[in-house]
Amino acid sequence: MTATRAEVCVVACAEAWRGDGEILATPMGVVPLIGARLARLTFAPDLLLTDGEAMLIADVPALGEPAAAVEGWLPFRRHLALVTGGRRHVMMGASQLDRYGNQNISCVGDWSRPARQLLGVRGAPANTLNNPTSYWIPRHSPRVLVEKVDMVCGVGYDRAAAAGPSATRFHHIRRVVTDLAVLDFETPDRTMRVRSLHPGVTAGELRAATGFRLDVPDHTPRTRSPTAEELRLIRDVLDPGTLRNKEVRT
Repeated sequence: MTATRAEVCVVACAEAWRGDGEILATPMGVVPLIGARLARLTFAPDLLLTDGEAMLIADVPALGEPAAAVEGWLPFRRHLALVTGGRRHVMMGASQLDRYGNQNISCVGDWSRPARQLLGVRGAPANTLNNPTSYWIPRHSPRVLVEKVDMVCGVGYDRAAAAGPSATRFHHIRRVVTDLAVLDFETPDRTMRVRSLHPGVTAGELRAATGFRLDVPDHTPRTRSPTAEELRLIRDVLDPGTLRNKEVRT
């Protein structure tokens, strides 16, 4: 069976939690949510998942369906304890993201008179400084992947380093998954690099969709496609209503 781009993105998001062990996965967005549940059902059975509110769930329901089994209570104070202790891996969105991983979800334009008001800073600083963080960007474009964010909400590698050991102790941006590629910061200067291109995406297409210079080596691998079993889980178990296709339209 041929996987769609959305299904490739689901697997790429799932891979972000590989090897994390027994920590809380906090996916934001449809594709990351399917990805976290796929990881739990396959190569990361120890992941902790919630019902989106205050319960840890023991089973892995389809999107939109209630959990049939609950294994724990996770009130806000306990959730914060996990965050500040590095026992959570969150996958957030980004209205803007720069080459060092600084994220903006607050406003677009000059701070004194922004052109657009967005979500606000919310928990992004604490997320990025206290536990592993990844990002999901369903529309890879120069408006999102920018040279410099208009406001820093999630902290990138340059700002964490400038703040010193108190900021870098738990700071770790694991992955950036977009509808075109998987990126990371595993470079000597901790700037963004291409980890893999999704099937069918060219290097030129990726460069044109990025608002800063992004090297795409000739030997860049392809993002892996789902296995037959992963496709079955995505299509028949986790997202039979194909909500993933509303987030990634290719």
